[in-house]
Amino acid sequence: MAKSKPIIIKHVSKSFAKQQVLNNIDLTIEPETIYGLLGRNGAGKSTLFNIITNRIPSSSGEVTIGGQTVTNNDELLNRIYLMSEANLYPSRMRVKEIFKLTAQLYQGMDMALTQTLTKQFGLNVNTRFSKLSTGSRSIMKLIIALAVDVDYVFLDEPTLGLDANHRRLFYDDLLDSYAKRPRSFIISTHLIEEASSLIERVWVLQGHQIIINGSTEAVLNKGFAVTGPTVDVEAYTKGLNIIGHEALGNLMVHYIYGELNNDRPIPDTVSISHIDLQRLFIYLTNQEVATVEN
Repeated sequence: MAKSKPIIIKHVSKSFAKQQVLNNIDLTIEPETIYGLLGRNGAGKSTLFNIITNRIPSSSGEVTIGGQTVTNNDELLNRIYLMSEANLYPSRMRVKEIFKLTAQLYQGMDMALTQTLTKQFGLNVNTRFSKLSTGSRSIMKLIIALAVDVDYVFLDEPTLGLDANHRRLFYDDLLDSYAKRPRSFIISTHLIEEASSLIERVWVLQGHQIIINGSTEAVLNKGFAVTGPTVDVEAYTKGLNIIGHEALGNLMVHYIYGELNNDRPIPDTVSISHIDLQRLFIYLTNQEVATVEN
């Protein structure tokens, strides 16, 4: 099967009334890659997903695949699937009927996989949609997202209502599905620590713009915790990009994003370590930082 073409998001902005949500977003979504879209509540993550998948129009800019706009382009949109919190299914329709309907709407769906995943998650396919719990609705939507034959799968808070065991099962199933049928997954989640091992490239949406865009490895390699006595830490980190700090008794921790000063000797009293993606995200979105491309 020929490799799919990237999705190009160019100069996309969105305002609702006088409130700007997205401002001049430029992104490229490459085939066969797992992305993480991180942002605080209200940052515009769902809005961006809805624009890319043609559920709502942008105020300006365009989304294209292979030079063609996705707007009202059924052929292109058939290669994209968005799983979101929105409940678009008839309330009285049973789960098994929703699976059949989805198979008719998309050009291909692995019905054998839906059966396997249904058993794994313990989902009753005879239950009406309106009778499903929040977690069961998420499970049904996730099963569809993994079973549809598309090139790009957008997952907006995919584990809403799922317990820890079901979340772990989903991540395992996603990686297994990705290995067997490579395509792009774009995941927006607040459970960053759990999903960080999956994500190959990370975007951080803050202040209506993408402030971080790079490989997860490169982004993490620029996040540091500098720990030691307050005077020594402040002296060592002077002039560096400090994105946060914590006091721990007589010790101080400065969180840094960016390059360290390799010409500056590290005091014996100071230790430097990398920080995880979730902590890095928390401090990055507490302040403005320059856009980073990696």
